[in-house]
Amino acid sequence: MQPDNRAGLIPHALLAGCAAALAAPALLAAPPAPVAPTVMNPPPQPKDWANLATLPDWSGVWTPNVSDQEKREKSDPIPWTPKAAAQVAHLEAEERAGRPRGLFVNCLPESMPSWMLITHNAMEFLFTPGRVTILGESDSNRLRRIYTDGRAHPPDPEPTFHGHSIGHWQGQTLVVDTVAVLPQTYIAPSEAVGVPNNGDLHIVERIHLAGPDILQDDLEITAPHVLTKTWKTSRFLLRQRARKYDIVEGVCLQGNYSAGTDAAGNAVFVPVPETEGGNWLPPAR
Repeated sequence: MQPDNRAGLIPHALLAGCAAALAAPALLAAPPAPVAPTVMNPPPQPKDWANLATLPDWSGVWTPNVSDQEKREKSDPIPWTPKAAAQVAHLEAEERAGRPRGLFVNCLPESMPSWMLITHNAMEFLFTPGRVTILGESDSNRLRRIYTDGRAHPPDPEPTFHGHSIGHWQGQTLVVDTVAVLPQTYIAPSEAVGVPNNGDLHIVERIHLAGPDILQDDLEITAPHVLTKTWKTSRFLLRQRARKYDIVEGVCLQGNYSAGTDAAGNAVFVPVPETEGGNWLPPAR
């Protein structure tokens, strides 16, 4: 709105100043320039996919060298604390007596570090930009995400069965740092012998090809509540390319049930009575 100067009483210079003053608020009220949102996980670009070709070939299905796992019990003794050693000695005696404890009969995930230490099941590695994913057979919960996008561990991570893993490549070796593992997960030399880590577990792995079809995982396990020092050991996986080794669906809890029908004739799973060690009891007669 311009000032009324029909009577010619207001100088033109003053009119110009009034017009500028009236326009000033509109300039101050202009909205700020939009700020681009922070993208926590930006979409991979073509170069990110192309860079995967520079990584080592870990394709195929990998099965653990179980006989070497057993040898490592003697060649790489676990530095247990006296308290943990007493528990382990008891479990070993029970196993020799034919009463194995069975650490994983409750169908909880085998977890870290036991998955990489004593698993008897196949696994495969999936490379995508910023991440290596390990997929495992058996209990349908074997999934590890190793972030290779340069992130750090969260400042206060929520403990999980497999923990929070970040990694980086040193040449052809994947170096993995894992923290925030639940204190209930086992440090175990076998499926019948082991103790919970009891917290503050820290795992460093160096995974690399030791031969065309041999993958070596060098582990350093620090568990101050059950180990007197960092335990260093290695595990080996053998590459299988035959189709018969393709990973199949495995559901741990399914083994606790048998097929049956309910009162309405629906197909259902019926619980199977079992011992504490996971062995099925004979059917009632």
